[in-house]
Formats: sequence, structure tokens, C-alpha cells
Amino acid sequence: MTRRKSAAAGADLFGVDERLTVLPAGVALLPAFARDGDVDRYGDHIGEKALLSALNTVIEAAPLRHMVTPGGHAMSVAMTNCGRLGWVSDFAGYRYDPCDPDTGVPWPAMPSEFLELAVRAAQDAGYSGFVPDACLINRYEPGAKMSLHQDRNERDFDAPIVSLSLGLAAVFQFGGLERTDPVQKLTLTHGDVMVWGGPARLAYHGILPLKDGVHPVMGRMRMNLTFRKAG
Repeated sequence: MTRRKSAAAGADLFGVDERLTVLPAGVALLPAFARDGDVDRYGDHIGEKALLSALNTVIEAAPLRHMVTPGGHAMSVAMTNCGRLGWVSDFAGYRYDPCDPDTGVPWPAMPSEFLELAVRAAQDAGYSGFVPDACLINRYEPGAKMSLHQDRNERDFDAPIVSLSLGLAAVFQFGGLERTDPVQKLTLTHGDVMVWGGPARLAYHGILPLKDGVHPVMGRMRMNLTFRKAG
């Protein structure tokens, strides 16, 4: 896999010195990929204004909610979905479903802006031919977190995961194929995209509790859009 040289950048962007960090094989970091004004780095691409407009349309159709784990615990992160399939969690377990369990109707279609961003980010990271059919949308408010986990409910592990960060900076943990493997910590900022696949496709990853703050565009939150080939 060929990785863009933009996968490593300086401490001024991330709060950690990426020049001293070697990302695992199969992982790429695309700084500010969806941030308006970065045409010189990535060429003409989908920017934050178009993405946020599409995001608001999705959330109006399928509001964010705190799903419950199979063990009965409400997640600290509020979630919703768009695309042919949506990731859900309840007492019956973790799975993908074509319908929103709150309404019984299909999830909103994936906006063209989302699809274009995911396809182009995957291609820039070295994964051509990626076409997601699911987008999980997570809203993190101060204190919310995501424990280390693997994305393994998808049927196609050959396809990568594409993850877009919007809003407040978050510390992303990326480990190995075992929960006890050492983790690497990266600070993700507004517009950053991470892509992982190949030997890193089933790596454990998570988000440390979000620190309080106010982002000039998103306010007191971080939104994360994760694109998958689920079906």
C-alpha cells in the first residue's frame, strides 16, 4: 500500500510530534482533509460547509440517541447512522440493521458529500475501490469517550475504515490486534481523516474522555463520521 506523505505532520497540528511517530502498516492520517481552505494540499475536495449541511439533514431525519450496550449501560456517545445499513446496539447485541430501531424506517440515504469524501480519502490512503454502505455518526460532548474496541461487525474485512473528525480535538488511541497491545496516541483535530485497513483493519482503537472546550464551528462537541463497508 502506498501512503501519502501527509500521514505524518508536525506537533503544531496534533499536540504530539508526529515526526517521531511511525504509523502502523495499513494506517494513514490525512490532516485537515475536510477543512475548508486546504485546496493546496489535497486539491478540490469536499469541505466542512457542505459536510455539515449534509450532516444536519441526516440528524433531522434520524436524531442522535444514546444507545444501550448488551449489558444495559447507556453509551456516553450519542449516535445515529446513514446509508444502506446502520450500526445499532441494544440488549440483543451489536449488529447492522437496514432500519432505525426507533422508527422502523430505513436509515437516511448516505449524502453524496459523505460518499465522495470517504471514497477520496480511502483512495488517498492507498485503498482504491472503497465504496461504503454505512456511516456511523458519533457525537462526543465533554467527558464522553469510546473504550478500546475492534470494528468487527462488518462482513468485509478487506475494506478499510474511514474516520472523519469534526469539532473539538480528541485523543485517539490506536493499538494492535490484542486488547493488551501497546497503544499509540494521536490528537485528531477538526477536518482530520484517519484510514486503516489491511493488517491494521482489526486493530483495537478508542477515544479518551473528551476535554471541555469551544470549537469555533462546532461548539462544545466533537462529531465523528465513520465509514464502513458493512454488508
